[in-house]
Amino acid sequence: MSNVEFRYAPGQTVRYLDVSPMISALRFQPDDFEYAHGWLHHVPSRHRFQFDRLGRVTIDALCGCAMLSIKPEQTDELVGMFKTWRQHYWTPLETNREFASHFRRPNAWVRLFRDVRMAFRRFLRREPLVAVPEEALSPVSATPAE
Repeated sequence: MSNVEFRYAPGQTVRYLDVSPMISALRFQPDDFEYAHGWLHHVPSRHRFQFDRLGRVTIDALCGCAMLSIKPEQTDELVGMFKTWRQHYWTPLETNREFASHFRRPNAWVRLFRDVRMAFRRFLRREPLVAVPEEALSPVSATPAE
C-alpha cells in the first residue's frame, strides 16, 4: 500500500473535540468519574479515557466522540485537571474504602475460625492451679485502727 497524503480543501480546518465540558465535570462533579485499571470512566456517558506519561489522552467511546482528537490547547488543562482529580478526590476515596474494608464484619466461617483460635489460645495460656496453705485461710483477729 502506498503512502497517501491527506490534504484539506482550501477553507477547510481540522476538527477537534472540545473537552471543556469534561474538564468542568472533573472539577464540579467528581463523583461522576471512577478510575480503574488505568482508565478514567465517566459513568453517565460510559466514555473511558486513558492518560499516558507523555500527556497524551486516549478516548474509548461507543459513539463518534473517539473519532476526533482533543484540541491541542486543551490537552494540558485536561491532563492537569485529571491529576488534580485523582490526587484530591480519588486517592482519598480509595484510601477510605480500603481502611473501612479492614473493619467489615467477617462471614460466619471466619468468625467461627477466629472463635476457635482464641479459645485454643486461652487454653494454652491457662496458669497452673496454685495451692494455698490452710493456715493462710484461718481467721485473723483484726484490731480496729485507732
